[in-house]
Amino acid sequence: MIPDLGRYAAEVAAAYGVSIGLLAALVGLTLWRGARVRRALRAVEERQGKRDA
Repeated sequence: MIPDLGRYAAEVAAAYGVSIGLLAALVGLTLWRGARVRRALRAVEERQGKRDA
């Protein structure tokens, strides 16, 4: 099912590679920032004595 891209095969493959790389970077950045925010929230909750409303 792979189409014949002819002389543009390298450009299309490069575009796919860049797109996959950018998506992976976005997912990694999201996970990293989420973990950082989770740690900060845990620290705030510990300082406040984990008061439940």
